[in-house]
Amino acid sequence: MHEEREVAVLRYGHRPGRDDRMTTHVGLTARALGADRVIFPDNAGQSLETVEDITGRFGGPFEVELTGELDATIRNWDGAVVHLTMYGERVQDVEGDVREAHGEQPLLVVVGGEKVPFEVYEAADWNVGVTNQPHSEVAGLAVFLDHLFEGRELDREWVDAERRVIPQERGKRVVDGDTGEDA
Repeated sequence: MHEEREVAVLRYGHRPGRDDRMTTHVGLTARALGADRVIFPDNAGQSLETVEDITGRFGGPFEVELTGELDATIRNWDGAVVHLTMYGERVQDVEGDVREAHGEQPLLVVVGGEKVPFEVYEAADWNVGVTNQPHSEVAGLAVFLDHLFEGRELDREWVDAERRVIPQERGKRVVDGDTGEDA
């Protein structure tokens, strides 16, 4: 979809039972708004299955993976690291620098799921806040990706979709991805 390097989203932390829906929505938001893949903690297998199912039905490309090495993923990332936090610099103040870096190297966007250790703040090239107010990490990720891609992600074309949603003023219309006939 875009000429820039890879954008991966790392969900840092997952509390089974408590974070299931939020972790899944981090993955779905990453997919829908232009990231190339999401990396979940290894205890978030249900979120992985859901995001893979959605990608299969509504198209890709998009990758989902699990890791037991969250800190190593950040430490060994071959590119720039952005940590989304309400305590960071304002997104509108750093988006140009992040976008410029992303044109030259892959970008890892870290989205916390529980208390994030200070080492993550230290390892990040940018700690970025969206409004510097408490809110959903899903909302923060959505705003950040929209700023990063300057709205281009909204026109993304999906491939290998079993189903496609047809935008319309009222009602719902979903068609077969191959034939275009109502599903």
